[in-house]
Amino acid sequence: MKLTSLALSVLLAAGTTAQAAPSTKPFMWENATIYFLVTDRFANGDRSNDLAYGRKADAAPLRGYLGGDLKGLTAKVKEGYFDSLGVDAIWLTPPVEQIHAGTDEGTGKSYGFHGYWARDWTAVDANLGTEQDFRDFVDAAHARGIRVLLDVVMNHTGPVTAEDPVWPSDWVRTGPTCQHKDAPTTITCTLVQNLPDVRTESDTPVALPPQLVEKWKKEGRFEREVQELDAFFARTGYPRAPRYYLMKWHADWIRKFGLDGYRGDTVKHTEAGVWKELRTVTEAAHDEWKKANPAKVLGDGRFYTVAEVYNYAIGHGREFDMGGGTKTDFYANGFDALINFSLPADAQGSYDSVFAKYAAQLQGPLRGKSVLNYLDSHDDGNPFDAARTKPFESANKLLLAPGAAQIYYGDETARRLDPADAVGDAKLRSPMNWDDLANNATRDGYRIADVRAHWSKLGLFRHHHVSIGAGTHRKLADAPYTFARTYSGNGSADKVVVALDVPVGKRIAITVGGVFANGSKVRDAYANTTYTVKNGAVLTSGKFNTVLLEAAR
Repeated sequence: MKLTSLALSVLLAAGTTAQAAPSTKPFMWENATIYFLVTDRFANGDRSNDLAYGRKADAAPLRGYLGGDLKGLTAKVKEGYFDSLGVDAIWLTPPVEQIHAGTDEGTGKSYGFHGYWARDWTAVDANLGTEQDFRDFVDAAHARGIRVLLDVVMNHTGPVTAEDPVWPSDWVRTGPTCQHKDAPTTITCTLVQNLPDVRTESDTPVALPPQLVEKWKKEGRFEREVQELDAFFARTGYPRAPRYYLMKWHADWIRKFGLDGYRGDTVKHTEAGVWKELRTVTEAAHDEWKKANPAKVLGDGRFYTVAEVYNYAIGHGREFDMGGGTKTDFYANGFDALINFSLPADAQGSYDSVFAKYAAQLQGPLRGKSVLNYLDSHDDGNPFDAARTKPFESANKLLLAPGAAQIYYGDETARRLDPADAVGDAKLRSPMNWDDLANNATRDGYRIADVRAHWSKLGLFRHHHVSIGAGTHRKLADAPYTFARTYSGNGSADKVVVALDVPVGKRIAITVGGVFANGSKVRDAYANTTYTVKNGAVLTSGKFNTVLLEAAR
């Protein structure tokens, strides 16, 4: 049963996917809506690959493989699920082959379903599908104008188990564990126990790990892989040091599939210059793909990179304090944007306390750069609303905040982040709640379809208006809270007025603050209604507590 198809039918019946005004804006990463998902948790399209490599269903709660795969994800792309949210790009957890066995992290037996425990960076994990499945997914996304981001892990391999031996000592270190006091105790150390740290600082040539050689020979591709490595090192002149192997392997994903950029994992735990080198290698691979596939290039084909620098906040601007007197500008080391870890806390304040602060930073110290805002993720133990009691407010504060926006799978369907049977970060990684959406479940006085519809309307409005994420912000009124966003650049101009927490049941005057001239026609994209501006305001229908005004066309 295709639950998403049923759910979308519910939305259509409710009239919540009204035709949006045609988009005239250029695509800009600074305004992008990026949907982040744990592939194993999203949608199961092939039950024959639910447990590959002899893996078992013996993990602690929510710490094993549950069946989500690339075929399931591709089906959702083709159904239009992401289009209806205004999604510009999909960031999926690393698709590379993970360690085969389970291991106890101290919270019970765990497997690498999340993608961050690499065993072989050159192969698609069989639990997710095949290389062709991955190509089908990327092609399906690109066919709908949706970009795809690779999740890049340069810092570590997967944990050591009886089935997954440690890589040679000239490749990885197995201690000490990071203390996070300064740069050395954050970089030249292991993130946690039994997570071997790649020696990214080393320029010493190393041979391929014996276990990788053995694996490739069994798979019949050893000679090809070695020939490609020889060609890469000959072409670049890089030493055969660990980090350059990893750069080549990651660049292969870009070159083969035409991926549009990447998210760097655990960025502050690796020397900053490594990321600048990786940007050079991967962007060259992207240029090769564009040259070979000119008809498939989306927009201007700009390559995009975003960094996970844990605890970076938008208020830090261009400098992140590593401790011990060391500050690092990661924007100057290969990144267009940094993930903004401060929104979950900032969102406890008022709308304008978030919007005005973020706009001031992005139009000031961060001008020319951007941040990727989020309210919850796969490893932030302090999400904004774990119990999902404020799903409408969450949408407002994420999708209308200046900067790019990261929807974490299930934000739009109020997927709870506090299941009682799980421990630690496993709570954040429950299966996508398709049943709630399909059945239009009721929770805490709201219906899931209404939540999804609200996220859809805001997401589509954001998708059509670059001014929301990349424009200047101006508050117009306190009650109802009303603001304007305007943008001019790159040969285009855009302007909107938004009002939130609008009283319903009576007509309400919404000031447009001179953004739209008297006598002009404006469309409320939320109500799908057109108004005429009179005396600097519009008189709304009073049916909805959200007003999204754009020039009528």
